Amino acid sequence: MKNFTIKTQGTCARQIEFGLENGRLHHIHFQGGCSGNLSAISKLLEGADARRVVDLLKGNTCGNKSTSCADQLARGVEEALKEE
Repeated sequence: MKNFTIKTQGTCARQIEFGLENGRLHHIHFQGGCSGNLSAISKLLEGADARRVVDLLKGNTCGNKSTSCADQLARGVEEALKEE
């Protein structure tokens, strides 16, 4: 498994860590942000197909922001897939 750490931009969460193995996400952890919602996202996405996660979450916004924690995760996963 390859582990990734991404610094977020424009969100309450400061950083997202996750593992990627055979195109599947593992051990997603957000630092900062809405702990209940982000914990739920992490649980729901454990073992999920990374490309599907990108398709589902990329472009999701939060309030009047142009991004969200989920969008930042999707962007990070998209970049990580290029390295896998």
